[in-house]
This record gives sequence, structure tokens and C-alpha cells, in this order.
Amino acid sequence: MDNIKWIKIYSTNQVHQPEIIKSILEEATIPCTTLDKKDSSYIFGEIEIYVPEQNVEEAINILKANKIQ
Repeated sequence: MDNIKWIKIYSTNQVHQPEIIKSILEEATIPCTTLDKKDSSYIFGEIEIYVPEQNVEEAINILKANKIQ
């Protein structure tokens, strides 16, 4: 079993932004996952995006190239 170390590369409180980022990263064949820390009752908190440690630099460069910071 692979012990993948997932690193947070982005967080936002905008609901649509993680799906856009996830799409861009998956198109570049970078595995990613989201962790929704928003409180469903009060709609506050953030959604975080994680990639495997070995893909962090490439993923950040892709986000910068797409003007996502």
C-alpha cells in the first residue's frame, strides 16, 4: 500500500473555485482531493485542495499559470 503524503496547496471559501482547480489539475494528470471544512449550517469555513507531495511544485506552477493564487 502506498503511503502518499498529501500536501495542501490551496484553500478558499468560494464553493465553485475548488471544482475549477480540481479540473485544471486533473487535466494535467495531477491527482488531487478536496477537504470541505465549511460549516453547513452557517456557511463559513474553507475548502482545501491537496495533492501528493511529489506533485506540489508542478501543481502550484499550474495554478500560477492560470492566475489562481
